Amino acid sequence: MQLTLGPVLYNWQPDDWRDFHFRIADEAEVDTVVLGETVCSKRAPFFAEHLPAVAERLSAAGKRVLLGSAILISLPRERRQAAELAESGAFMVEANDLTCLRYLQGKPHAVGPFVNVYNEATAAWLAERGARRLSLPPELPMASIRTIAGTLPAVTVEVFAFGRVPLAISARCYHARLHGLAKDNCRFVCENDPDGLPVRTLDGDGFLAVNGVQTLSHTCADLLGEAVALAGAGVAALRLSPQRCDMVAVARVFRDVLDGRCDAAEGHRALARLYPDVPFANGFVHGTAGAGMVA
Repeated sequence: MQLTLGPVLYNWQPDDWRDFHFRIADEAEVDTVVLGETVCSKRAPFFAEHLPAVAERLSAAGKRVLLGSAILISLPRERRQAAELAESGAFMVEANDLTCLRYLQGKPHAVGPFVNVYNEATAAWLAERGARRLSLPPELPMASIRTIAGTLPAVTVEVFAFGRVPLAISARCYHARLHGLAKDNCRFVCENDPDGLPVRTLDGDGFLAVNGVQTLSHTCADLLGEAVALAGAGVAALRLSPQRCDMVAVARVFRDVLDGRCDAAEGHRALARLYPDVPFANGFVHGTAGAGMVA
């Protein structure tokens, strides 16, 4: 079972983003790293100058690098960015929006968890167009995962296994609206919440997290307990989504469980220490409410 580090979804300071990936390159036991600003294209210029050095450092450390496209492509400049990404040729591209597939047809590429792949027919259609890696949407139950992975033995099928779960994305910016700002003049207020802005119910219960135009779960996914079953279902990789915690240590916990150096219960306790005050969940893979934790 491989480990993939997904793209940083939050608006971190550029130097922090660079140093985070440098440490991942040098210390983390992950096989693949996805780079790029996938949530908001307005943020992309801040990280562009660091991207070549980060990609080179990761590659030199033996990590496979994927370049992620935007999740929601709606503007002419975003279409141009997708086209340029597909034509760069330096690294395999991970498409997170169907618009990007237009530029990738016939080229080996990956498909991210933001594309709605809910059945084997869709997965097969993507594979015919050149998809070599397929990160499934996090809301799929085990039965669907098993069917899709079993249909495509030549495709690397991946499942979202750690991090706040991406639930939706919008053309409107919730962060800007909360601060009384327009999206075009947002002042990048999302940088004030590097792990997402908690949203609570009127009763004060944790509900969601906001990340600019993106809505995430309040809970953090933890599929350590399902790793063996996922491997048996044909899943070849687990995706870890960066949070504001020690992701090198998180990757080490997953690697230790996958390699049999500790059991899932011990691994779960370790994750709780690494990322405290955030409840964990695995409900989606069990076909129940996503925010639930099934023993």
